[in-house]
Amino acid sequence: MNMYLFVYDLMQFCGHSWIFTNMIIRFMTFGKDSLADTFYSIGLVMRLCQLLSVLEILHILIGIDKSRLLPRFLQITERIIVLFVVINSQEEVQGKYIVCVLFFLWNLLDVVRYTYNMLSRMGIYYLPLTWLNFSLCIPLYPLSVLSEAYAICVSLPYFESFGTYSIKLPFPFTFSIYFPYVLKMYLLVLFIGMCFTMQNIFSKRKAHQGTDNIKNKRS
Repeated sequence: MNMYLFVYDLMQFCGHSWIFTNMIIRFMTFGKDSLADTFYSIGLVMRLCQLLSVLEILHILIGIDKSRLLPRFLQITERIIVLFVVINSQEEVQGKYIVCVLFFLWNLLDVVRYTYNMLSRMGIYYLPLTWLNFSLCIPLYPLSVLSEAYAICVSLPYFESFGTYSIKLPFPFTFSIYFPYVLKMYLLVLFIGMCFTMQNIFSKRKAHQGTDNIKNKRS
């Protein structure tokens, strides 16, 4: 199972590293012009990586990953919803600069996380990488959630205009779902989930620092 998890982390590392490198090279080559077509150039690989991340929930459920289920579930589902439901369904949103910002934050976090996970599977721990893994998410995760919320807000006028995912049942039923209202309610869930996830991030960082202190005393 440890080998399987290593291969999984390696695949995710390769995917996110390709996206991250591609974004940087495109920006250095084309400047601001590269921002508008970020989704068209790397969207497919981004969607594949996010779909593959659903396996992490299964890893926790069957017990081969000792991470807490709810924080990981919240992080994965919020990306799935924003990427597939909000961005992928509205072509007008795909060319917005916020998509580039969002992809940059997601991939920066994931490149560090999967690199750390890969090496830890082999029992290798580099102090700078370890510190980065447990510290970088503290400023960047809230920024990514704010970017997700902004992407949802940008998409609302298009959901209102096109009626995407809004459902109105015919007579004699009077039940209807107006999807922009669903997204507005989800914004509240998004920020509540962020508070819970940040609490988990701080607790993991504190526990890791405690482990390091014990090792230093023993040495």
